[in-house]
Amino acid sequence: MTIKSLFLIAMITLAPALATSAGVYKWTDDEGVTHFGDRKPRGHNTELVNIRSGKSSPTKTTGTSSSPREKLDAIDQRRQSGQEEQKLTAQDDAQRKQKQANCETARSNLAVLDSNARIKVEENGEQRFLAPEEIQEQRDRFQEIADTNC
Repeated sequence: MTIKSLFLIAMITLAPALATSAGVYKWTDDEGVTHFGDRKPRGHNTELVNIRSGKSSPTKTTGTSSSPREKLDAIDQRRQSGQEEQKLTAQDDAQRKQKQANCETARSNLAVLDSNARIKVEENGEQRFLAPEEIQEQRDRFQEIADTNC
């Protein structure tokens, strides 16, 4: 074999590798037309098309490329916002349950005030009966609590 034939065989073998190493870019212009070319256009998002397998890998020339660290930060941020939402939901549930308990207590106290003519209370270790004016004050107070919580 001569040097010319060895050179020819080497060129035939390496030609496909050299042709695909340059890369083919795919982009869509402002009018929605898809273009292919061997050079990256300026001002457009491009995809590097892998000719051998037919798959493409996006390479954005105008936007910011996401590094693994940026992706991890975005995931952490979504997780934290989800935890905050769960915390707010738990707080809302606790407030709702507290309002419901306040409503039930106020209604129960109103029922007691309406059913008994004399209400006995303990103050400073001594028991006494509420006066009709005090009963009305208590009724008004419990009605206000019931109105705001029920």
